[in-house]
Amino acid sequence: MTKEIYRDRYGAIRHDEDAGILELEWFPASIEMNDDDFRRYLSRYAEAETAVRAPGLVIDVTRFAFRPSPDVAAWRDEHIIPAYNAAGVEKFAFFVPEGTPGTVTSGNPPAPEPPGTFPTGYFDSRDEMETWLAK
Repeated sequence: MTKEIYRDRYGAIRHDEDAGILELEWFPASIEMNDDDFRRYLSRYAEAETAVRAPGLVIDVTRFAFRPSPDVAAWRDEHIIPAYNAAGVEKFAFFVPEGTPGTVTSGNPPAPEPPGTFPTGYFDSRDEMETWLAK
């Protein structure tokens, strides 16, 4: 059963306890975000992961429209990824729009992206992503 943990105009965070997945789905209104909104959302997602300790994380960026400034990546590496590591994340998947380069389908298998200690994969097929997460 999937439980919605949080929702607003930018997105929703859901926990599927049976599948062991915490998912963040971005909505088209994410285009209206600023860097602080984005940081708050990622912090909320990391806090949810700390609480539920799902082995699999999914971020659905198929409708994500915001473009964070370059310094947000370093902030994420410093503040968010360590929380995922500490929570015991085993797999991290980005669900991306069809045709996105660098996907598992196009020959790029999931691999750790330091400072993350877990493999991260980019999927343009939800079925393929869910199969990988279930292994």
